[in-house]
Amino acid sequence: MSSNKGEHQTVPLSVLLKRELANEKVGRPEIVSGQANQSKKGEDFMLIKIECQRVLGDGVTTYSVFRVLDGHNRAAAAIYTKENLLNNVLSVIPPDLNREEWIGALPRAFVAGFVKTDKDFQEKGQLSGTTVTFVIIEGFIVTVASVGDSRCILESADGSLYYLSADHRFEDNEEE
Repeated sequence: MSSNKGEHQTVPLSVLLKRELANEKVGRPEIVSGQANQSKKGEDFMLIKIECQRVLGDGVTTYSVFRVLDGHNRAAAAIYTKENLLNNVLSVIPPDLNREEWIGALPRAFVAGFVKTDKDFQEKGQLSGTTVTFVIIEGFIVTVASVGDSRCILESADGSLYYLSADHRFEDNEEE
């Protein structure tokens, strides 16, 4: 891994999954989370929901949800997003999907949920904003969506770090 701040090691998630399976870590992964540099201005929020349940025709499956919101210009956008984004994402996923279909539907649901949350908040005429990094973990499958520059970093069992989100900053990201 390069020591240059702007360069990160990138490894496809499929490679990480194969490594985990090769290490015979079958079953459920251990999920540990933490936070750093939380603002004292009351505009930032971190939400963790472990062991959310989803009822399937053949039983119950669980997933975990992590969200980091970094509000700007007061807390209105961060609060609105905190209260509405998860429901907006989950509401576009049909309820009768099996596990694989549900996981496959998450990326589009993230996009639809982010867009709906943004449009609904804009209708309120408020001028605040927020970054959002949103993660759903179902078994060994990690799905990440982000807007802004709040980062999602995965630390594997061997201590390697993987950056799962990209900063959306004009000055740091040419694509922006």
